[in-house]
Amino acid sequence: MTTVARRFRRLAPVVAFVGVSAFALSACTAEGSDGGTGELTYLGQTQNTTIVGVLESLAADQCATENEAAPLTPDAVDGTTWDQQVQLLAGQDALSNVSMAAGTPSLMRDLIDNGQVVNLTDAFAELGVEGAVLPAAESLLESLYGVDGLYALPTEFNIEGFWYNEAYLADNDIEPPTTWGELVDAAETLQAAGIQPFAAAAKDGWPVSRLVGDYIVRDLGPDALQAVADGDASLTDPEYVAGAEAVAELGAAGYFGPAAGSIDYNTAMSQFLTGGAAFFYMGSWALANFNDEAQNQIGVDNIGFLPFPDVEGGKGSSDQVPANAGIPVMITTANYGADQQAWLACIAQNYGDQALEEFGQVTGFAVSGDAEVSELTSVVQDTIANASGSVLWFEAKFTPEGTTVSQTNAGGLATGTLSGADFMALVQDANQG
Repeated sequence: MTTVARRFRRLAPVVAFVGVSAFALSACTAEGSDGGTGELTYLGQTQNTTIVGVLESLAADQCATENEAAPLTPDAVDGTTWDQQVQLLAGQDALSNVSMAAGTPSLMRDLIDNGQVVNLTDAFAELGVEGAVLPAAESLLESLYGVDGLYALPTEFNIEGFWYNEAYLADNDIEPPTTWGELVDAAETLQAAGIQPFAAAAKDGWPVSRLVGDYIVRDLGPDALQAVADGDASLTDPEYVAGAEAVAELGAAGYFGPAAGSIDYNTAMSQFLTGGAAFFYMGSWALANFNDEAQNQIGVDNIGFLPFPDVEGGKGSSDQVPANAGIPVMITTANYGADQQAWLACIAQNYGDQALEEFGQVTGFAVSGDAEVSELTSVVQDTIANASGSVLWFEAKFTPEGTTVSQTNAGGLATGTLSGADFMALVQDANQG
């Protein structure tokens, strides 16, 4: 197993933030004449050691000059009530210079509206480091927070799409599908050949609901789900129901296997990696599993990747990648002076390479390409670099109740026991409740 593969095994996908128990943090630091302080404070969660590890490595090497002027001063707290503590610190004007962003997009929007978070688009222009963050990552964070401009650093960037068994496709004369129609045709051919077309964790629900959201944005355009959040459209509108029906048709045809409702995340992963299915929709965090020889029985060289395909006649495009930014990091305006600006410039220019080389972490930063990575990791990097933009997952703008109802019921689409219309009605009602 490669070094990169071993490092990837220590990472896990992050699709939601958790926080910290109550604590008191003093804001008693001496301000410099430029409004900054003689240090760079960082606050993170004890559960995540990657971000602080990268920052400490930069402090010892690429950012040593900046660290000498303003030493990195990290702190961490347990992660059980993070958003509440962010609110507490913000109210006391005691946010660290650098910290993990608020997990709830609406709370981040409040911090942005209150002028407590640095506008990184403007800051990068002032520091001469424009282009440090890839367009796909920047557009994702802008969409997540509902703002124009970048207000968080993408210390992770996970893309999603279909991973596939190259041998199964080649043996059945199937070209990697570029449209939804071609994907359905491929599934029919594979099923006829005795190969299960899709592995999916229908028991968990979210891998199936992801397909619904992706179909909608390919068909109606990247702003389709934002229109629902804004109240300008409803999930029960016929054009939205069509997305759920398209997935339900796959389930009714048996393309997710005979017992899809009992398959959880780990089982679906194992199913794909042991040759039990031809396609597997999943995020790039799965590279950890793919690069693990103990898990991967089909061989890493036998795995290909394709973006969620275009819907014929749709307004979306397959170069708009479904993605999430994992744990973004915000830079706060309090005590933000010349020393902190110098640190920000150094982080912008070096974080992506250091995270990739040391931890095998794919980020939303531009990288030099010097780090040794697996071929699949290179595929992910190239997909991110060439993406014209990114789109959020199905539940990203839902209420907590709407998210729960969606993920609880989406498995019914894969088993063929729930129609697309009924599924969308349940989720719409939950969002409005």
